[in-house]
Amino acid sequence: MIKINNLKHILFAYAILISLFHFGVNIWGGISDLWFNSAHFALLASLGFLTYETNKNDDELHVLNILFAFASFGTFIYMMLFEESLYAVANSQMRPSDLIVASMTIVLAIILVKKSTGYIIPGMILFCIAYLLFLGQHIDGIFAFGGMHYERFLYRMFYTSEGLFGPIATISSTYVFMFILFAAFLLKSGAGDFIVDVSSAVAGKYTGGTGHVAVFASALMGTISGSAVANTVSTGSITIPMMKKAGFKPTFAAAVEAASSTGGQIMPPIMGAGAFIMAQMTHIPFLTIITVSVLPAILYFVSIAFYINIHAKEHDIKGDQTDIKILPLLREGFHFIIPLGTLVGLLIYGFSPTYSAGIAIVSIVFASYLTKTKRMGLKEILEALALGSQNMVTTGVLLISVGIIVGVINISGIGITFSQLIMEWSGNSLLIAIVLIAIASLVLGMGLPVTASYVVLSVLSAPALVGLMLSPEMAALVNAGIQLPEVAMYLLSAHLIIFWLSQDSNLTPPVCLAAFAAAAIAKTPPMRTGFVSWKVGKGMYIIPLLFAFTPLVTGSWFDKLEVFGFALFGIAAFSMVMEGYWDKKMVLLERVLFAVAAVLLLTQDKLYDMQSYLPTIQNSHIAGLIIFAVVIYFHKISARKAIQDV
Repeated sequence: MIKINNLKHILFAYAILISLFHFGVNIWGGISDLWFNSAHFALLASLGFLTYETNKNDDELHVLNILFAFASFGTFIYMMLFEESLYAVANSQMRPSDLIVASMTIVLAIILVKKSTGYIIPGMILFCIAYLLFLGQHIDGIFAFGGMHYERFLYRMFYTSEGLFGPIATISSTYVFMFILFAAFLLKSGAGDFIVDVSSAVAGKYTGGTGHVAVFASALMGTISGSAVANTVSTGSITIPMMKKAGFKPTFAAAVEAASSTGGQIMPPIMGAGAFIMAQMTHIPFLTIITVSVLPAILYFVSIAFYINIHAKEHDIKGDQTDIKILPLLREGFHFIIPLGTLVGLLIYGFSPTYSAGIAIVSIVFASYLTKTKRMGLKEILEALALGSQNMVTTGVLLISVGIIVGVINISGIGITFSQLIMEWSGNSLLIAIVLIAIASLVLGMGLPVTASYVVLSVLSAPALVGLMLSPEMAALVNAGIQLPEVAMYLLSAHLIIFWLSQDSNLTPPVCLAAFAAAAIAKTPPMRTGFVSWKVGKGMYIIPLLFAFTPLVTGSWFDKLEVFGFALFGIAAFSMVMEGYWDKKMVLLERVLFAVAAVLLLTQDKLYDMQSYLPTIQNSHIAGLIIFAVVIYFHKISARKAIQDV
């Protein structure tokens, strides 16, 4: 161990410089993508090695961590000094120094990912490397691969856009970094407290009010955070004790917070790192992605609210008669609307997400001076800059490292093979294909973070999903090389399905980080909390089916609103079936009829080979709504009679 005086202050200053560097390059440019991405890795990796396993009491660092930090930064220096000569050796033998630096960078990335996320992702990276170099030669059948010379492998992984510093790294160094920095500035300006206070004023007075506060606060926090665990620990530290005090069972309170916070990654306008990767992979504008995601995100949060309402009714939990007034709150915190409005306005006007985020960050500082109590001084600005870099270390290095896996998939052709297998195993059934992807997501989610799971699954299975969603006539035109605008929306639907299913890793035992974080706050058994969270977050499975089988993404706004409106009743019916309670405990017949209503409200006439009576409204939706209304009417009569008999 080596003692370094004032290590905490040194790392604080280094983190500030990293944020300033990224901000400057993203706004004004000046260096190539290859240099920027290698610098992105070098800076974050060196900060990670100096931060992880640091003894903060005596400012001591292990000598290996210091060596790893300098070696990480050395990769960028080598890239700057020898970039031109690298192109000269592209088709010939690489120099020993090239091989050493490329190998060293891959090893450093694996070590840091292991330190930050565990053994699963490093194991996958090592397996992929082994498969490409020699293991594929010993595999028979469709997964056989002839192998690749290690020099060629290192060149393509390190010096081209197929590996470490390719498109995934570009997304990390631009979109993801800037939006995480944007979130850090908002939090340091006091937006977190403002969101919780507004949520209490708006939702606290209703039945199960504190539970709805958790949902509302997490939905609002999701617009600036895009991280399930960050949402959980920020809003959950306030809402979970509130829910427990109001009468919610501790496990249920933790599950509500975890499930609500998971919605942060599907809530526009940020939606986590996955949304930026989606825009890059599909070539669909980021603004289009967040626009079509608004209604589905609302459906998800409403699905959790129904569980809360049922739980509150069953345990007689009333609303909190809070004295918080919404208008004074809005007057005090109206300046928080300015940066969000700036961000969305610039996106609509046509500026890039990176530039929009940069201007929105500046607007946060200026907007804070419109108030007297929440002004951002130099201290708060520096803390926000440091927080942005610190929050980016794990995500950035993870995304860069996953680039190796994506590169191996593309080079070996496994993605095409896997898509063909899905088509074959599903028997050309879209529903079975989605079930297979959900199972794969469930397995991957036990070891991979959300973003990594989405990237791997989308590369492997998105082409198969798109092929199954297209009509035979449309598929024939696409195969003939004809460009159809509609295909882009089906591609977006496929990626949204995978993106939503990938969120399962936050809620699914045995590895469910958001649920574990909530359990730590609520002091409940982590695994039991995970299972309850998994149940409360079932909207993550229902809504992707709407992407596939309804025009919620691909249709006109009339179609989308029709699906959305009836889906609200369908999700309510589904929640009643799962809980078996509304105004009183339900009998079996009621649950069966609500199940029928839920199916009809969440499906389309074409599933039953029916022709709709009206251009927009589905027959199945009308039938489902009638069944729902009749059953809920007689259920309420039965509940009132039961009260009178008592």
